[in-house]
Amino acid sequence: MTISVCMIVKNEEKVLARCLDSLKGLYDELIIVDTGSSDATKQIAARYTDKIYDFEWVDDFSAARNFAFSKATMDYIYSADADEVLDDENRDRFKVLKDNLMPEIEIVQMKYGNQLENGTVYNFDEEYRPKLFKRCRNFVWIEPVHETVRLDPVVFDSEIVITHKPLSNHASRDIDIFLKRLDKKEDLSARLWEMFARELFISGSDEEIAGCIHNFMDYEILPMDAQLHEIVCSVIVRAARILGDTDIFFKYATKLLAGSIGSSEVCYEMGLWYENKGDYSESLIWFYNAFHETSPIIRLSCGGADPLNHMADIYEKLGQTDQAAECRRMINDLGR
Repeated sequence: MTISVCMIVKNEEKVLARCLDSLKGLYDELIIVDTGSSDATKQIAARYTDKIYDFEWVDDFSAARNFAFSKATMDYIYSADADEVLDDENRDRFKVLKDNLMPEIEIVQMKYGNQLENGTVYNFDEEYRPKLFKRCRNFVWIEPVHETVRLDPVVFDSEIVITHKPLSNHASRDIDIFLKRLDKKEDLSARLWEMFARELFISGSDEEIAGCIHNFMDYEILPMDAQLHEIVCSVIVRAARILGDTDIFFKYATKLLAGSIGSSEVCYEMGLWYENKGDYSESLIWFYNAFHETSPIIRLSCGGADPLNHMADIYEKLGQTDQAAECRRMINDLGR
């Protein structure tokens, strides 16, 4: 089978060649869609392909990717980003896949790795993502009686691992897109609200988080599943702590704590609240709960090194050097 690589790019001169070099020999067509580069991105792309297109940026990644896909002509489309790399082992896996992929496969998932190093929304280091797509889908009738057309795609989970190696995270860019949509009164899906919340909580600045508090308070009153509600309320709690708003902070923190043991995130926020108030004994209790008694739902470090670091600092302030040393030892153990 043949493969079209489709990419959307903007100001990627520092990483584009690295990505394309790692894909050499794996594709039959390279489509580059530029959304407004002001650096040498297009000149670098021209060393690899003459199929370079301009697309006016409209704050919509799906629109840009759909345009790129529309230019593809091969059997399958591989969707790549400029900050991705395939190492030699996974290039070999990709070659084997290309030589042996059964034509009935419509989507191939690949493992997306190195998420936590510069991640903005993920609570894990590796996940499966759909990366290779059959360009033209054949509709197939199924069932011997009461026949129907198969609607679900045939998906294959490969062992190919793509290494994500951005030079920085793009949280502020993404947060700006979310806010522009909300300012235009455009709805976000439940999935996008969760991604918005995760990106704010993990990578947003204090100013960005505080500035979004009322967006999340307005959304929190709408029906949603329990996990999304906990994530949304966690953002509100963090924003209220940054703003120093006691009423909002405890209103939403108690929502999270009522009827359950809560999450590491809310316990960590409670610890920060009391630490900032100078109530060290109370803050130690909440940091202990964040590490020992609860699990993180948004950011892994809220149930790991973050509360331990604060506990160590507090113990040192209190002159309890043995306890501080134990916390430091536990932090070191986490890094092994």
